[in-house]
Amino acid sequence: MARLLFPLPIAAAVSASSTHIATSRFRLPVVSVARREALFGGRVGARAPARLAKRGVSAAADAGGSAARAGTVIGPDEAMEWVKNDRRRLLHVVYRVGDLDKTIKFYTECLGMKLLRKRDIPEERYTNAFLGYGPEDSHFVVELTYNYGVESYDIGSGFGHFGIAVEDVEKTVELIKAKGGTVTREPGPVKGGNSVIAFIEDPDGYKFELIERGPTPEPLCQVMLRVGDLDRAINFYEKAFGMELLRRKDNPQYKYTIAMMGYGPEDKNAVLELTYNYGVKEYDKGNAYAQIAIGTDDVYKTAEVVRQNGGQITREPGPLPGITTKITACTDPDGWKSVFVDNLDFLKELGE
Repeated sequence: MARLLFPLPIAAAVSASSTHIATSRFRLPVVSVARREALFGGRVGARAPARLAKRGVSAAADAGGSAARAGTVIGPDEAMEWVKNDRRRLLHVVYRVGDLDKTIKFYTECLGMKLLRKRDIPEERYTNAFLGYGPEDSHFVVELTYNYGVESYDIGSGFGHFGIAVEDVEKTVELIKAKGGTVTREPGPVKGGNSVIAFIEDPDGYKFELIERGPTPEPLCQVMLRVGDLDRAINFYEKAFGMELLRRKDNPQYKYTIAMMGYGPEDKNAVLELTYNYGVKEYDKGNAYAQIAIGTDDVYKTAEVVRQNGGQITREPGPLPGITTKITACTDPDGWKSVFVDNLDFLKELGE
């Protein structure tokens, strides 16, 4: 997404209320029907996706991002039904690194990711790199941000780890060790279960859980965040984000409970893993991890539904300055940030 998500330079990292938005003056290309179908699945009309057409939203109005729509009003019943039908998908997870080239080398050589694209914005003193296991229009990918001259960040205690599905955990760990990587947990069964896992750290200290699993279309499969009230978090992500509670597991022996939330089965989609540690209500979020980006058909309705369900809108819905890409940003009840991006605008950006 050319300058789509908040690049979040260090100045923004220090203040939760200060969000940096990069501007752009590029011309957005026309998106082909084939590219729309690649993201949305099924047959999509040339002028507007089926669900947009059913709601009476024209392609021209959708692309224009009329400011009048900022006052969108949607009732609770309509909101619940709309969220269920909105075509949402996890797009990117955004975080900051201190040495971009070193991180790219580690992700490509040790984790098997591909460098999808890289962009430098010298006037705003940051560089982004997008890496993953497939094209951005069909896969969940990482968006790394390097802010000029900033070599380290505080990861904090709230962020947990990213999950990567691999077919052979032991072989992957051997490769990572051979490349000089740090293994923090040797391969073995997960506590209280049978799945074989291992934990490693990247050059910036971000933890990755390697999960032994058969072939999957989405190897970058998890983002784990800690929350202070699991029931509250589950309720929020179900009602405001339209996610499904895929499973919940309590581990009283180790005093924690997890909930897997997402838009499809864990073996085929990236999911959000929420972890509640008994008795812990708050966490230090640091300034390293930034946010998740999620696709939506309508950022205006999304913002209204988030408000109705206790979320805080940190950027009102509408086009980014200088371009027609529409986004809205919010925080959940625990303060974790997310950005919703208009689906059609996302494809247009990828086509640039």
